[in-house]
Amino acid sequence: MAELARFTLDSDEEEIAEVVRIDGGAIIEDAIDLDLVERLEAELRPWIDRTPGGLDNFSGHNTTRTGALVARSHSCRELVMQRKIISMANRFLGPYTNKIQLHLTQVINIKTGQGTQPLHRDRLAWGGYIPDQIEPQFNTMWALTDFTDENGGTRIVPGSPGWDPERRAADDEKTQATMGAGSVLLYSGSVIHGGGENRSDADRTGINITYTLGWLRTEENQFLSCPPDVAKDLDPDLADLMGYSMGNYALGYYSDPSGMPGPVDLLTPEIVLGRKPGSKHSNSALLTPAE
Repeated sequence: MAELARFTLDSDEEEIAEVVRIDGGAIIEDAIDLDLVERLEAELRPWIDRTPGGLDNFSGHNTTRTGALVARSHSCRELVMQRKIISMANRFLGPYTNKIQLHLTQVINIKTGQGTQPLHRDRLAWGGYIPDQIEPQFNTMWALTDFTDENGGTRIVPGSPGWDPERRAADDEKTQATMGAGSVLLYSGSVIHGGGENRSDADRTGINITYTLGWLRTEENQFLSCPPDVAKDLDPDLADLMGYSMGNYALGYYSDPSGMPGPVDLLTPEIVLGRKPGSKHSNSALLTPAE
């Protein structure tokens, strides 16, 4: 049976990114400490418990998917901005964009009795219109509980990013991302994967945080999930990653309907809320790409 490569936080970033390019996935073990795992669990559990199950077999009737994590959890903000992950996301997506953006934040909680999710490629969210040679996203699945063969550890098909779209994986080509709480599965938008069957007596809980090319529509609408009145208090780098900035020259500028003259290139929450912008946010900045 195929296996996923395993690394530590001290491993070479380019080596990890190259493995994800070719195999489609890799695991970094013990990527966060258990203190952060416990804080994430405490902050997110009330939201998880209020989330209904899915409406179809793909989303999973016994699976809950809780979003808007930047707005709901201070600890999730740390996870989104984890230095090594952001660096690898930039390495991985850099050939296709000059800026990455936050694509999705979601707790995926697989409950007892949930069957396997259909295998799929996440890149199909864009309808199959992205050319095969362009990799659209860099995904992470952070384990809040241990991921095991029995409780629904993510199923993945190493090597499948380069496969013909019609090819189907044989059983011996599939594996499961087994890992301890605090570890993270990295995987591409092109790899074949899916949630596993939970045959255990406890939930399998993971946090899915993904990054995509700055010029693509994101799966989670960050401006509604984390609106300006919440985003105004975020670290500027996190607000930038969420799209409160231009993705490229002339992509995502903002014109103030209340009368502020001209478009601005940095869509800061302060500007959206009608506060007086600083000089670096003036319309003169539109003459050069946003940093």
